Amino acid sequence: MIAVIALVIGAAAGIFLEPTVPLGLQPYLPIAVVAALDAVFGGVRAKLDGIFDDKQFVVSFVSNVLVAALIVYLGDKLGVGGQLSTGVVVVLGVRIFGNVAAIRRHLFRA
Repeated sequence: MIAVIALVIGAAAGIFLEPTVPLGLQPYLPIAVVAALDAVFGGVRAKLDGIFDDKQFVVSFVSNVLVAALIVYLGDKLGVGGQLSTGVVVVLGVRIFGNVAAIRRHLFRA
């Protein structure tokens, strides 16, 4: 319940305060959001499967975001940032859809 309240407060703060992202960090924001969503859906799936561990969730959340940002950063330095960004989004997208499918199967027994 605390996570849901924090999500609502964070979303409301983002909508009303309209924060700006520094120009140098803008390429990393979409990747960080997708990586964070992967961790969140993985956490929901683990909770429904009865194997959720809060420490593992926090480590997964932080490491997903950092590793995804690092891959994009290295891609930018190598001159192939767009290709690596696409690769990260595809891999994390597949994981997100796999977790959503498992959540759907668990909730609807289908």
